Amino acid sequence: MRSSGASGVSRKAFEVRRPMLPWESNSLTHDNHRLSRNNFDFLRLLFAATVCFVHAEYLSGFQELAPLSAFFSAGVAVKSFFVVSGFLIFMSYERSTSLASYASKRMRRIYPGYFTVVMLCAVFLAAVSSQTLGAYFSWAWVKYVASNLIFLNFLQPTLPGVFDGNRVAEVNGALWTLKIEAMFYLLVPFLVFLCRRFSYLAVLLILYCASVAYAYLLALAAERTGAELYLQLARQLPGQLSYFMAGAFLYYYRDFFERQVVFFMLAAIAILATNMAYSLPLLEPFALAVVVVFFGLFLYVGNFGKYGDFSYGVYIIHVPVIQLLVDGRWFQDSPWQFFAAFVLITAAAAVALWHLVEKRFLSRGSHYIAATG
Repeated sequence: MRSSGASGVSRKAFEVRRPMLPWESNSLTHDNHRLSRNNFDFLRLLFAATVCFVHAEYLSGFQELAPLSAFFSAGVAVKSFFVVSGFLIFMSYERSTSLASYASKRMRRIYPGYFTVVMLCAVFLAAVSSQTLGAYFSWAWVKYVASNLIFLNFLQPTLPGVFDGNRVAEVNGALWTLKIEAMFYLLVPFLVFLCRRFSYLAVLLILYCASVAYAYLLALAAERTGAELYLQLARQLPGQLSYFMAGAFLYYYRDFFERQVVFFMLAAIAILATNMAYSLPLLEPFALAVVVVFFGLFLYVGNFGKYGDFSYGVYIIHVPVIQLLVDGRWFQDSPWQFFAAFVLITAAAAVALWHLVEKRFLSRGSHYIAATG
């Protein structure tokens, strides 16, 4: 792998390619038109919106918004995010000229917006705190900033005197997934090394099955003991790794997937339908990944990247917006006006975050910069 430094070593010097299987073509090539013309930007925006809609009902407590939670599933949306990440992040690594290049791309994309949202909340939510400024900017504030900036949100999810009267006092509970994403990013170079050293199929399959087993055993423990802690642990890493690995599998074996897409889709739909009545924990992550990647690669709806990538901003901003509206008792007698205001404010904030912060840190090679000119 080439490094940007003088002591860099060629990627080919240690790269061990797996032998081609009879049912594969050259799945590590990057000239497939669907890799440059796809719906993943659009899908991520849909997934982010889904999470927002569910959180709007849950955090506000408005019964009138209950149809949102009945129709949308935040859990499925988050799992789908991990599938897309598995597909795109492995592709990003394979396309990177060095480990430093890969790390720079990932840092530039995720951290500037994340840092901005964390610090804006930490500083300006003092205005709605029930504490004095002296009590607000305390050790608890320092702990909030420090733990959130390194993705350990669970260590200090609240700020002094902020949202104490709300249904949930957490400032930005949606950030828990960013910890998992960051850990995925760190794991990818090591996982690719294992795949090249041994076997792509074997490594991806072993990690997938281990993740499913971990989540399944913790779910059983939660059912037997009634302890919520087990369910919380099940949704953390490595419990979510199966979705990430399923996305990675469909990236590396996408040629086979595309050739047999009808078979894959029929099997996935059957599995997901059955899973609604009879749990199929071993098959459900892969079946969901098949559906997500199918809509990502096929039925092209247009280049949403030319407008910018607002999905990330929507996701990391929406909870503080809801919490502020609830805290200020805005539209308490008009739940759907509350919802409309939340959507408009979140959308405007996400667009501003993209243009003022996120976009400015992307490299010139980013397809978003190329798309927007």
